[in-house]
Amino acid sequence: MNLFYRWAVKSLICGLKKPRQLVSIAWHSIQSPRSSYQSAPRVITLLQRFISVYRILVLQKPLLILLLVALTVAFFAYHTQGFRLDASSDSLVLENDKSLDYYRAIRARYGSDDFLFLTYTPEQDLFSESVLADLQALRDQLQSMPRVKSVISLLDVPLIQSPPVTLNELRRHIPTLEQEQTDKALARQEFLASPLYQNLIISPDGRTTAMQVIFQRDEAWHQLLNQRNQLREKRLLGELSAAEKVELETVSKQFDAYNTRLQKRVSRDIAQVREIMQPYRQRAELHLGGVPMIASDSIDFIRADLMSFGLGVLAFLVLLLAVAFKKPRWVVLPMLTCFASGVITVGFLGLVDWPVTVVSSNFISLLLIITLSLTVHLIVRYRELHELNPQADQAFLVWQTLRSKFEPSFYTAITTQVAFASLIFSDIRPVIDFGWMMNIGITVAFVLVFTLFPATVMLLKPPPVANSNDLTDRITGYFARMIEAFDKRILGAYALLAILAAAGVSQLSVENRFIDYFKDDTEIYRGMELIDNQLGGTTPLDVVIDASSEFLRDEAEWRASPDYEADTAGITSSSYWFNTFQLKQVFAVHDYLESLPETGKVLSVATTMEMLSQIDKDFVTDDFLLSVLYRKLPDEIKQSLLRPYMAEDGNQLRFSIRVFESDPSLQREALLQKIRTDLTNDLELEPQQVQLTGMLVLYNNMLQSLFSSQIKTLGVVFLAILIMFAILFRNLRMALVAIIPNLFSAGLVLGVMGGLGISLDLMTITIAAITIGIAVDDTIHYVHRITDEFPHDRNYWAAVKRSHASIGRAMYYTTITITLGFSILALSNFVPTIYFGLLTGFAMVAALLANLTLLPQLIVRFKPLGQ
Repeated sequence: MNLFYRWAVKSLICGLKKPRQLVSIAWHSIQSPRSSYQSAPRVITLLQRFISVYRILVLQKPLLILLLVALTVAFFAYHTQGFRLDASSDSLVLENDKSLDYYRAIRARYGSDDFLFLTYTPEQDLFSESVLADLQALRDQLQSMPRVKSVISLLDVPLIQSPPVTLNELRRHIPTLEQEQTDKALARQEFLASPLYQNLIISPDGRTTAMQVIFQRDEAWHQLLNQRNQLREKRLLGELSAAEKVELETVSKQFDAYNTRLQKRVSRDIAQVREIMQPYRQRAELHLGGVPMIASDSIDFIRADLMSFGLGVLAFLVLLLAVAFKKPRWVVLPMLTCFASGVITVGFLGLVDWPVTVVSSNFISLLLIITLSLTVHLIVRYRELHELNPQADQAFLVWQTLRSKFEPSFYTAITTQVAFASLIFSDIRPVIDFGWMMNIGITVAFVLVFTLFPATVMLLKPPPVANSNDLTDRITGYFARMIEAFDKRILGAYALLAILAAAGVSQLSVENRFIDYFKDDTEIYRGMELIDNQLGGTTPLDVVIDASSEFLRDEAEWRASPDYEADTAGITSSSYWFNTFQLKQVFAVHDYLESLPETGKVLSVATTMEMLSQIDKDFVTDDFLLSVLYRKLPDEIKQSLLRPYMAEDGNQLRFSIRVFESDPSLQREALLQKIRTDLTNDLELEPQQVQLTGMLVLYNNMLQSLFSSQIKTLGVVFLAILIMFAILFRNLRMALVAIIPNLFSAGLVLGVMGGLGISLDLMTITIAAITIGIAVDDTIHYVHRITDEFPHDRNYWAAVKRSHASIGRAMYYTTITITLGFSILALSNFVPTIYFGLLTGFAMVAALLANLTLLPQLIVRFKPLGQ
């Protein structure tokens, strides 16, 4: 490698042979006298030897090649059992997001938002004896699940007006709906009027109730997570010792293994909840919601799509290849190569325990596209050579096919890897993993295409010469004649499309909704919509407000002084928030948050105080009575009504908000910015007092990072591809011409997304990389072919026609086959899968048209190959 590097640098400085000539010289020297290359660098000799061995193996020892490939596939096939999908909600957030650490700290203090919502709408009256008995049975069954900590339902929340109770009575016993002495009619009125329960566990119309299934906090998981993260932070600071490096590797493996087991348990828990719900559907309409369910169901949808639609796509591709090539061998060989490529890559991921997430789940489909594209180019070239040399033997046809297609295929693979490498610059672990997976998969595909495919063909006899004068020839020939006849009009049309695409790109947004991931007739969509409309919203958002900096500073100084004594006067005198003066501010913040159109149910200390004031209104107007109330409240009441919303010292408040996920106008970033601005400007809180957290914040951070890390890095990606084009084509003018169709294709696809209102998210953000990879593939093959054709007569339009009739067919076959094959994904119930299938097809068509019309027009106009 060092020898190659030194020679490449010397070549660039001295103006000698370009680095890309190494491969070309080595390939063509195999059949040339050895003495003619005695002055070549040593690295060329090494490449000659390698290619000589490769030629012997492929042409003379194909069975050995096939045996090695079979053993490799068998080895990795065994490890496919370790392949897994990551369904954790943490895979949807930024790995190094500081907000994530704060979010976990708040969850540890006030309770997790990893709970399930179960909605229950009975056919009979909600407060009838039979329905309440059903609810009790359902609650008890859910409560009996091993990992369930508690179930909050209509039956067991505190009631203080059914009939009215005093504080002393509340201390002796806590009334609930299932107790005999509770007045059901008064209970109905209390539930519907309660600031706490309305839109939380009962709908405004009194027909639907909700149960909150809270799971136990897994301390082992959090301990491993904290241990791993602490070591990772030390590694980022460069302070990790050798022993700690070993410890980090061990802890990381332990965490990954434990996390995998935990996800399986969560998935089983959700399945068990659904199984418990099933008998009750005969008498009521039930739906399930919650962040863990959304993550788990997304993976279930993807898993189902991989199985059902994967088989459908494969079957359709087989049919299309049969129609295109009309020979069984040209159907079996591409699919065999695709199968081997997929098995090896999946097996590798299983071997190294590399999980696939919602983002990277499409890598198998993309690997299929790339492998199929490379294979089709070899097939078309082989058939073309066979047509030109009908008497040639198989060894000649196979070797000439490999010689002519290796170089463009190699640079196609490299530049496609560069496109997917753009994903590695993301801060989101699943997106980074997707970029690496695609780079590994492309390498595997390239190796298999140039080993498995030629070795298998060598075992077959050359088929009868195919008649190339088919529909494909007429279509590609029509494009060649059209662009010559209407050159200025076509350039004008592309200029107009570019303007429209730019307008569409300006409309791109990262704002999207979880509910839009699912069709409106699916259970998960209906459940989320019901929770939004009837039970106060779906997505959790917490607003955490600390005491003022001056108060915290004074308290710290007082605690540090030698005269410090613990305050025995009560919490109202020692805390910043829990006193009658500051409660006015608490109510003001609560009312503001509740007034926002995007927010549903808001819970806070203000909700609790409004509810407790029904016992005695003086509690919220007198500090002494407020202190007495706090001391006399039963611990059970404190745990359910105060601890989730206020720290024990009373110096920090948590406002728990649920945001309407089904709101079409939801703009997360704008909402969060508005809350911060209004709380500091209008309600006069210090900026450092206000912290926003919750899944909505983490998901928004991820979306904003997607936009900044991917869209902004596209320019760098295109610059890298331009440099690679210049090296490959040895012609800066050709490189500049060739980059234009790629810019256009990517811009057009992104413009269509912006124009149709398709937001960038974890799935669609990869479309830009996919489009670049596909367009670059077509560009390299076309430029490589027209460069070979032009010297024959030095006539650009004649070279264009010959290129369309040869490489144009391969591009057409690949595009049509994959576009039609992936159109089956439009039948999925998972909307990101639908977008992936349709946008991938559109990207391929856009790349094909740009490279069959715009690229040759530019080549003819700017004459990069000379006059």
